[in-house]
Amino acid sequence: MEKKLFSPYTLKELTLKNRIVMAPMCMYSCEKEDGMVTDFHTTHYVSRAVGQVGLVILEATAVTPQGRISHQDLGIWSDEHVSGLAKLTELIKQYGAKVGIQLAHAGRKAALRDEIIAPSAIAFDENYKEPKAMTVEEIKETVEAFRNAAERAKRAGFDVIEIHAAHGYLINQFLSPLTNKRLDHYGGTKENRFRFLKEVLEEVKTVWEGPLFVRVSACDYHEDGLTADDYVEIGASLKELGVDLIDVSSGAVVPARINAYPGYQVKFSEKIRHGANIATGAVGLITTGIQAEEILQNDRADLIFLARELLRDPYWPRTAAKELGTSIKSPKQYERGWIF
Repeated sequence: MEKKLFSPYTLKELTLKNRIVMAPMCMYSCEKEDGMVTDFHTTHYVSRAVGQVGLVILEATAVTPQGRISHQDLGIWSDEHVSGLAKLTELIKQYGAKVGIQLAHAGRKAALRDEIIAPSAIAFDENYKEPKAMTVEEIKETVEAFRNAAERAKRAGFDVIEIHAAHGYLINQFLSPLTNKRLDHYGGTKENRFRFLKEVLEEVKTVWEGPLFVRVSACDYHEDGLTADDYVEIGASLKELGVDLIDVSSGAVVPARINAYPGYQVKFSEKIRHGANIATGAVGLITTGIQAEEILQNDRADLIFLARELLRDPYWPRTAAKELGTSIKSPKQYERGWIF
């Protein structure tokens, strides 16, 4: 009997060969502060495709220079980035994986030398700079930057776009009442705080027809912050806007103590999946094939996003298959070694 973890999954016209996703993880490895793909990125991402991951999603890739988390972030703010990204997507696809990119803007969590921006002029903590509150014109320019980045992603051959609205970065800052203290039509009410993400998605969809994901932080871990119940409502709105899947993480919009344990975020994925009737991806201390299979079989998520476990084991799909008592096809070059 085929395990659900290794069953195909279709989004729009795209079919993944299994339910295993390499979650976006920042590598901070651009050598010249120019956002260009390096040899490290090629080795890092292609090895997970060789390892039989179904979907590889590149790290948070900045839509503007000001939107980088660090000076070493990947970028997609310029047409000059397209050729390097296109070569990388081509190599990943050679090994049967599909490839996505996470489009991001760090907002107040940018650790840059220059001025940083956010919905409101509130620093993350004492170690971060105070950002400048964005003008409406800057908001419009940033929405346009996401659209332009999506168009470049399409030219570079990506199969999936994920919009980063989690982990305390710019879109998350607009969504949360803890970080958005604006009094204009981008702040105050839930609808107004959602407006920036809504406009980003509407603009992205003018140039992108493929599967569209959004990563969210489904709990602020603060008594005055957003909860999974709020994200059920947000999830329903995202579905109406044409989002295909919500990648469900949590935290990092404000400093907080988080009780992390195996699968601690899966409950948020499950709640949003059923409450908003939208596909979800589960992420967070998922380490074994048995654990991943349970999540899928109990309809708690549709895809399994792996982060640190894939840093430890680029061939985790094979490891999981052995745990589950099944076998998967190996890369042709590895057939002599992948004996189950």
